[in-house]
Amino acid sequence: MTIDAQAIERSIGTRDHLLIDARANDRYRGENETLDCIGGHIPGALNHFFKDNLSAAGRFKTVHELREAFSTLIGTTPIDRIVLQCGSGVTACHNALAMGIAGLHGTALYPGSWSEWSADPGPPVATGPKP
Repeated sequence: MTIDAQAIERSIGTRDHLLIDARANDRYRGENETLDCIGGHIPGALNHFFKDNLSAAGRFKTVHELREAFSTLIGTTPIDRIVLQCGSGVTACHNALAMGIAGLHGTALYPGSWSEWSADPGPPVATGPKP
């Protein structure tokens, strides 16, 4: 399932969706944007860097480790309200796969992700470590 920018913007400040941003922490905070026009993140989005799904050997962590990490992040939010995004929609799919391995199926993808969001001067932008 996918979701568009208008639905994301309408859900800011509500509990309609919980956004998880898969980009590196510094890009999420707006400190090191090398690909898009501006740095930062969509207000309310949480950060889970996709590489945190991998062990030191470069393989996916165990089911238990992934489930614990994502469960801690999403709390009691129903899976069907989780929306995954990143810079361009690609590494968000890594988080989707990791969540699937953990048995957390049914998330949505915002394929436009930060590249689409940040290219439009209208929607709000957040910076720093807080959602």
